[in-house]
Formats: sequence, structure tokens, C-alpha cells
Amino acid sequence: MEKITHKTVGVNGINMHIAELGEGPLVLFLHGFPELWYSWRHQILFLAAQGYRAVAPDLRGYGDTTGAPTDDPSSFTALHVVGDLVALLQSISPDEDKVFVVGHDWGAVIAWHLCMFRPEKVKALVNLSVHFLPRNPHMNPVDGMRFLYGNDHYICRFQEPGEIEAELAPLGIKTCLKNFLTFRKPQPFYFPKGKGFSANTDGSTAQLPSWLPEKDLDYFVSRFEKTGFTGGVNYYRAANLNWELTAPWTEAKVMVPTKFIVGELDLVYHIPGAKEYIHNGGLKNDVPLLEDVVVLKGVAHFINQEAPEEVNNHIFHFLKKFV
Repeated sequence: MEKITHKTVGVNGINMHIAELGEGPLVLFLHGFPELWYSWRHQILFLAAQGYRAVAPDLRGYGDTTGAPTDDPSSFTALHVVGDLVALLQSISPDEDKVFVVGHDWGAVIAWHLCMFRPEKVKALVNLSVHFLPRNPHMNPVDGMRFLYGNDHYICRFQEPGEIEAELAPLGIKTCLKNFLTFRKPQPFYFPKGKGFSANTDGSTAQLPSWLPEKDLDYFVSRFEKTGFTGGVNYYRAANLNWELTAPWTEAKVMVPTKFIVGELDLVYHIPGAKEYIHNGGLKNDVPLLEDVVVLKGVAHFINQEAPEEVNNHIFHFLKKFV
């Protein structure tokens, strides 16, 4: 990790921290919740060794990126975050017309939007865990989750500013991150009021999995102890505003060469209708240049950390076709 360099770039009114390594075609890695650039540590080292310039920012509201008003969820829409990325690319790679993009979780959502808003910026896309979510003109996404899962679903519980932060605070940052990152059941994630993570566990204090050693968990903890969870949760709080603002892109297609990778145990893969959409032509209809869908057996949501070698090879073999 000591080879990776770090710097801060002023973009779109914020100060964005990026980690980077290597020389060659740029690969932009976009993390999810509750993560950081560090979620891509394995991919950065691997892709750099294969002749790519790997760049992973802390997205607005996260880690060492500063300047976004975390008390204002309306500043965390896809338009804001894609704006950050367009400005970042202009700053760090002004002579490269197109770059490769790899996203996971919320980073995948942002990557889908980047490819809808500015397809001319992206050579090829590899998205992990969260498939393209076509806009439903009749129902906003939070109401959609509430309809499927009820008021205790985590996305519904994340909506009220300050509420989930107050519930998580007594548990401590490390306990919270451990619970988030090691959740690997193919079922919805619930947060009943006042019950913390108990609805999602059997009450045991499990060992950390081999893919998340203590030193890696501690890095995440060190950053979230400084920032708290509000910046990351704001992406969920802006979901309905995203839905309003992206009305002009209803039925828009993603016209970028794409590979999609998901874990067999990923909770997103088990949302009602998701498998049918992914495998029976819906995803291919909305992403016409979709070339491949990969389901990794026995792997859950945090796929790039849990199965780094498989994910690295899938990314590399796809991207090299476009170099």
C-alpha cells in the first residue's frame, strides 16, 4: 500500500482526496457505502501492475474528501457526484477523452448515471453488485422499498436526518462498520427502531472474515471516526430528489460497453424481480452494449474485497479489449 500516492484535487466546489498508482489508461474506481477509496486496494495494486493508471477517490461526504455540506442531503444527488467526477477527470487527465470506470454499490449507481449523462467520457464500464435501476415514473425509490419491505428497511430508516446516526452512535464506529461490512445474507437489511443490527444477526460476535483483517477494518474506522456516517447516508436521503431530477432520463439507455458482476449471496441480487431483470433481457435492453453478466458463487455484497482475485481478473480481461 505504501506505493499508492495520495493527493487532494479541488473539483466542483469540494476538495476531493484521491489515491492512485500506475501509468497508462486511466481506470476510475467508485466506492459505495460505507466504504472509501480503500475498498479498491486490491484492484489498484493489480491494475497498476498490468499497465493501468488506477485512481480511486473518496466520494463527496467520505474519508479525506472535504467541502460538501453534510447537513444538506440535497447536495448529494447523482448530478452533484457525477459533476465531481467530470471535474476530477478534467483536472487529472485533461488529454484523455475517455476513461475506464469501475463501480460498486453506490459507486455503481453513480457510474450508471455518469454513463447516462456523459457517455462520451467512458470507454467501458465494469459495475459490481448494483444492476442498472431503470427509473419508475410512477413511484419514487424510497416508496418502492417501503412497498417491498416495510418501514424498517434500512433505506427507509436512513431517510430522517440525524435519526439513524443517533441510533448507531452508542454502538461505536468499529462495531457498526464490522456489522455493515460482514453482512452476507441474501435477504433484506432491516433497522427496527431501537434494535440496532440485531434484526440482521443471530446475536453472536463472529470473527472477522479472512478477507477483512483487523488492520483493514481499522483503516475504515480511522476515517469514519472523523467523518461519521452522515455523508454516506446522505446518498440515500437524496434518492427521491435524484428520482425527481432524472425525469428527463426516463427510459434512457446506457450506451457504453459494460460488464456486470454480482455475488450469488448479494442482497441486491435478491430484490424481488432483480434476477429476472438481469438474466431475462431487461438489463440488456437498458444497457444495449452489455457484453457479460457474471455471478460469483458463494460471494456476498462486498465483492471486490471478498473475492479480489476473481474480480481483478474479470475487470482486467474485459478492459483490455478496449485499450
